[in-house]
Amino acid sequence: MSTVRINVWSGPRNTSTVLMYSFAQRSDTRVIDEPLYAHYLRVTDADHPGKEEVINAMIDDGEQVVRDVILGPCDRPVLYLKQMANQLIKVSRDFLTKTVNVILIRDPVQSLPSLALHLTNPTLHDTALAMLTELYQQLLDLGQQPPVVDSTELLLNPRRVLSQLCLKIGIPFEENMLHWPAGARPEDLTCAKHWYRDVHNSSGFVKYRPKSEPFPPHLLPLLAECKPHYELLAQRRFEQMSK
Repeated sequence: MSTVRINVWSGPRNTSTVLMYSFAQRSDTRVIDEPLYAHYLRVTDADHPGKEEVINAMIDDGEQVVRDVILGPCDRPVLYLKQMANQLIKVSRDFLTKTVNVILIRDPVQSLPSLALHLTNPTLHDTALAMLTELYQQLLDLGQQPPVVDSTELLLNPRRVLSQLCLKIGIPFEENMLHWPAGARPEDLTCAKHWYRDVHNSSGFVKYRPKSEPFPPHLLPLLAECKPHYELLAQRRFEQMSK
């Protein structure tokens, strides 16, 4: 059985887990949550919540992850891999030619305050935005046209955005992608309790509401670094390209 392998590349606090939960409801799909995370934590020694749990529970060799997980056996026609772009380090990227690749972005005005609740003094690297723009260009150079999904548009109209995304990927949209049972999933990272509370409390896409609190002043320098990367990718999101 041939399998469509979909890497959805994003950054933390980008609604990436929500989208993974959506695809997990499909009748034909197996989902995997950040398969390169343990590798990333090992090679960078990044101080993340639940770090030791992740390293102990997952394969921490990037090349083995590519061989045995990303390109390994799959019992479903579709394999959905939730990926963080900043975890794509010290590992060959040759596998990108064998997978469908999607870019998921979120306005840093919305994502940075949330990220700062989990990471002390987050950096541009932590947001993965610079890696996303680099990866997007690499995929273009490989002859791919990776769809760019903005999480705000996904939350505003999940049926429309998911339908368009499925069409671009080459798989049918399924109505059950719009809802899921509240609570954790068996595919969740072992550190999910640190990151996934809101998703576990949800049973579907929560309508987008911009943050009402003032933007934290100490994050303004990081916001200035993030904006050019976000704006470049936002110009290429498929909702914009279809207008």
